[in-house]
Amino acid sequence: MNTFLLSVLIVSTSAFAPEISISRASTSLNADGRREALAKVASASALFLPLVANAAAGESPRFSVFGIIGDGTSMSEGAAYGSDQSTAVYSPYSVYDERSGKSVYQPGLPERKKKIAILAESKVRLQRIQAYVDRKEWFNVKDELTRYMYETRYAVRGLADTVDQKEKADVFFQAMENCYGAATMRKGAECGAANAKSIEALDIFTSTL
Repeated sequence: MNTFLLSVLIVSTSAFAPEISISRASTSLNADGRREALAKVASASALFLPLVANAAAGESPRFSVFGIIGDGTSMSEGAAYGSDQSTAVYSPYSVYDERSGKSVYQPGLPERKKKIAILAESKVRLQRIQAYVDRKEWFNVKDELTRYMYETRYAVRGLADTVDQKEKADVFFQAMENCYGAATMRKGAECGAANAKSIEALDIFTSTL
């Protein structure tokens, strides 16, 4: 009886004994093989990149990766913090020069022209309102005062620099609000008068620019 129990114990214990995994050894060998293959690819790439960088016209383009790999004389993304640029760059990660008087973009001038153009278009739209008032098309009056006049407000506020200009801008906005209110109340005479006042106020403001 004791011999039987001993046999069962030996069999049970052997079930938990560690085994050498053939698949684990195979995986290790495959990993070594992959590392060796990648090393060969890297070595081949290191020899190939300078050839591409020195290509003649019509062949592969010249390039530089941070001024380290490839053609160090070509413009790159910062090129080791602008080391391959003839002038100082805008930032360590830019190929563009610092902003100066020679820059194509000059802040302020294009934006001002855009705002003045908005005022001109605003006057065209305000001049349409009297015809809407005459036909009692109150919805058109209110649409005309809202669908584009947001741009008008942006332009007027942006161009009003002095105290006098800001006061004239307020007169213009008040006239437009009166026109909108009269259209809501369907008061034709008041709406037309307020519209005429807004056109006059816009002309006065524009004359100060």
